[in-house]
Amino acid sequence: MVEIRYFAAIADAVGKDAEALDLPPGATVADLRTTLAGAYGPDLDKMLTVCAYLIGDELTRDPSSLLGRRVDVLPPFAGG
Repeated sequence: MVEIRYFAAIADAVGKDAEALDLPPGATVADLRTTLAGAYGPDLDKMLTVCAYLIGDELTRDPSSLLGRRVDVLPPFAGG
């Protein structure tokens, strides 16, 4: 089970701040994106391509990054 936390526009798009997903061991950011697009529609995947993913203490945009027990999905933030 992977805890997924959503922020800003992504939270608005999925209608929640967090959820737990049953993803297999060895799942990657690409697997997460596929799962989320399947659940929420292909338009969400367009948003997910510009997101960063905080996995543990590591921020990544690499689709081949392995997921941890918690993943924060972070869209680009405006401001300075």
